[in-house]
Parts: sequence; structure tokens; C-alpha cells
Amino acid sequence: MSKILVCPVAFNEHVKLKNVITRFLQSPAREFCDYLVVDDGSTDGTTEMIQSFDKDGVMTIKHPAREGVGSAIRTAIQYARQKHYEILVIMAGNDKDNPNEIPRLIDPILNDGYDFVQGSRHLSKKEGGMGGDMPFYRKIATKLHPFLMSIFIGRKLTDTTNGFRAFRLSLFDDKRINIHQEWLNHYELEPYLLFKTITLGYKFTEVPVTKTYPPKKLGYTKMKPLVGWWSILKPVFYLGLRIKK
Repeated sequence: MSKILVCPVAFNEHVKLKNVITRFLQSPAREFCDYLVVDDGSTDGTTEMIQSFDKDGVMTIKHPAREGVGSAIRTAIQYARQKHYEILVIMAGNDKDNPNEIPRLIDPILNDGYDFVQGSRHLSKKEGGMGGDMPFYRKIATKLHPFLMSIFIGRKLTDTTNGFRAFRLSLFDDKRINIHQEWLNHYELEPYLLFKTITLGYKFTEVPVTKTYPPKKLGYTKMKPLVGWWSILKPVFYLGLRIKK
């Protein structure tokens, strides 16, 4: 079994997720990574589409009902630890991430001893950067979030809302990182992991990656502008002000 597991999480992403899986199967990462899709209770045929890739070694876990992105990532972490993987790569299920860039995330872990590698669309447009028609409010939010987190953490970060990242699963041997808190079920878990990893002193870096937004007709995201962005900002304030641990 490979020691690296790649996991997109998805809810009702039938068309885009099919492209996500196909692109991974055509990428070099297929040769050294296993692949698991966490289906967060889809009802649009996504489940059956994923199962059509069984013969290609694509694994899947389905939640009986929608629980949230954080809960889906928690499921991936639990599965990976139970199966003794060493590294987990999280990527979008809506075709915004490039599977050919997976080595950028895992090489610093394998070769340089990093514990957590965050993909950044803002580091270098020549090496990665952003493509596609990004909604205006998200252009603002993706700059505001790293600015605020950088203030609380005391370290400059460039892209804290990008879901394309890799980390050692041994991080979760540290009881100070508690992913089982109920308030982390939605968008909160990802910034929580980032904040805790850095403030607890684990070796962290960012690498340039591409973030390509799909055509508007396919839908940018399922995140609601106000509720969703408070969900992703909440951990910054809760942890920074020591309201939560």
C-alpha cells in the first residue's frame, strides 16, 4: 500500500468530480498515491459516478447525509490513520486543483521534513497562481483571511483558504489538535488545522499551486458569501482570542 493518500471531498459535484477523478488517473501522482473520494451525502448521481471508477482503484466513503466539509475531511483523516498512511493530500472535489501539482505538496514533506504544506495561489503566478473567473467577493476574502490569520499567528501567510494541501498524519497523535469538536464540522476544520499546526511549532511551508475556477454555469462553489465566510473566519478569532482550543 502507498504511504500517500489523495482525497477530494464532494457534495453533488457529479460533472466536475468526474473530471477531477479522470485528471488524477491521468496524472503522474497515480503511480505513487492511493485515491479516496469522500462523498458527503450526494443526491445527484455523484455516488454512482464514483463507483464507476472502482476498476481503476478509486475508493470511496459516503456519508448517509450531508455533514459538512470539515466532517468529510475528518472522515478522510480517520480512514487514512486506520489504514496506516503517512501523508494525506486534500484537494477540491469541484475541479479547481491540478493533480499534476501534487508532488509540489508532498516533496517538502518527504525530502525536507515538513509536517504541513499549504498550496498558495498567491505565491507566484509564474509557477502556480490563479486562473478562471474568480467571483469578486472571493478575491477580497482570499486576501483578507490570510491577512487576519497572519496577525494572530505572527507569521506572514499568503493563502489560508486554499483547500489544496498536504500534511503528515502523525500530527493527530498530538492531543492538542482536536479535530473531533462539533464546531469544526463545516468550513472551520481547515483553518483550524492550519492555525494549530503553525502555533504548535510544526514545520510548515507554502508552495505555489494553481487554482482554476470553473465556468460560472457549472457553479463556483457551494459556500454562501456571509454564512460560509464567517464559518471559515471563525477559527481565526476563536483560536486567536483563546475562546476555543
